[in-house]
Amino acid sequence: MSLDDNELPRTDDEWRVRLTPEEFHVLREAGTERPWTGEYVDTKTQGVYHCRACGLELFSSDTKFDSHCGWPSFDDAIPGRVKEIEDRTLGMARTEIRCARCDSHLGHVFHGEGFTPKDTRHCVNSVSIKLEPR
Repeated sequence: MSLDDNELPRTDDEWRVRLTPEEFHVLREAGTERPWTGEYVDTKTQGVYHCRACGLELFSSDTKFDSHCGWPSFDDAIPGRVKEIEDRTLGMARTEIRCARCDSHLGHVFHGEGFTPKDTRHCVNSVSIKLEPR
C-alpha cells in the first residue's frame, strides 16, 4: 500500500483526489479530528499503523497505550518515520508530528506527562493512520 516517492501527489488538487475531505483537512491542512470520534481510539488489535496518505509504517501497536485523551496514543514511533516540528499555533509551544515521507500532519508529541516509562505521548489523529493487522 505504500507509495513510492515518485508516486506521491505534488499539489493540493492531487492530494484531494486521493483523500476524503476529512483526511485532507487533517493530513494536509494540519486539522484535528474531534476527540473520542476516531476509529483507533480504543483499538487493541495488534499490527502496524501506516500513514493514511502515503502508506509509510509509522507506529507499532506494541507502543500504543490508553492515555484517555480522546486520540490514539503511542509512546514511540518507528525510528526515522516521524519528524517533529515546532508548532506555535493556539498561542503556545507544542511539537507537531508529521510523516517523514509525505509531510502529512499526524498530531502532536508530548513529553513529561508520566504515562509510560518512555514518558512520551504521540497523540495521533485516527484519520491520519491506517492499521495493518498482524
